Amino acid sequence: MRLTHEPLPLETQFEFRIAHARARLDRENLLVRIEHEGVEGLGEAAPSHYYGENRALVETALGIWTPVLGEDPFALEGLFAHMDGVLQENSAAHAAIDMALHDWIGKRLGLPVWKWLGLDPARTPLSCVTLGLASPDEMERKLETVKDFPILKIKLGAPGDVDNLRRVRARYRGRIRVDANASWNASDAVRVLREIEPLDIELVEQPVARADLDGLKWVRGRVGIPVFADESCHRLGDIANLVGRVDGVNLKLMKTGGLREMLRMIHAARAHGLRIMLGSMLESSLALSAAAQLAPLADELDLDGHWLMKDDPFRGAPGERGVIRLSDLPGLGVERLMRSA
Repeated sequence: MRLTHEPLPLETQFEFRIAHARARLDRENLLVRIEHEGVEGLGEAAPSHYYGENRALVETALGIWTPVLGEDPFALEGLFAHMDGVLQENSAAHAAIDMALHDWIGKRLGLPVWKWLGLDPARTPLSCVTLGLASPDEMERKLETVKDFPILKIKLGAPGDVDNLRRVRARYRGRIRVDANASWNASDAVRVLREIEPLDIELVEQPVARADLDGLKWVRGRVGIPVFADESCHRLGDIANLVGRVDGVNLKLMKTGGLREMLRMIHAARAHGLRIMLGSMLESSLALSAAAQLAPLADELDLDGHWLMKDDPFRGAPGERGVIRLSDLPGLGVERLMRSA
């Protein structure tokens, strides 16, 4: 197998801010290609400074893993075990290789990934779109661009965020979720969540720090809003630790390291009675379409990067206004778009 990579520059329409992270418009993503027997598979790495990753680290990991990929793209179990034996973690780079291999296999078989996994696209939920932290005026401008989406997710964790949420609810009658990105302690989380419960909030993501699992349980037992883990849930081993502490988990390819681990986590979470959300980082339709292959197994979707980007270089599963459509095209079902000069 031949692996190559290149920069995949992206830019958001608005400055995207979350608690405890630097705001920015540009993204340092990478496009990964795996070529074998005349077939090309594509993957995307979306490294996040929030999780201590960047483009240089992804490129280093890809350079280390490339010589050990072998010559059989179907041998996924052994291939990934070999990769992890050489270099562990580096989730964004791992996810990009995983995506590219699934894309390659689908194209080689002439089937979309969801179909060879035996899934039903009719069971795909709607996706929310996210509004980052913003000043009141900026939030008003952002809301104008997304007010016809069926579901919004509002970032919390900064001064004035609850007032912003009230303004949004006054103008928006659809479903609203909130995400604190681990910005509160447990007592503050309960105080704020009780304050916003009358606004008909359907769930809250990660109200407390990643390692504060008892805090998650304490908050869940004291508020009426369902609690989902995000930062506290990266790999399969995290699921068991969250049972009884949260109502659901938000799984993302750039945390799990790819579709194979995400699928394991979905089945484990479901076995423990947890609800499943599939989320995303700031990604193009390439990575979003990869996650969407497992969307029929989810209860909730947050695959919204396509709608946040100024110029998406791919066409794939994300459609219009919260709709995720799984394509009959083989592999991940994406097409590269020609960008204007």
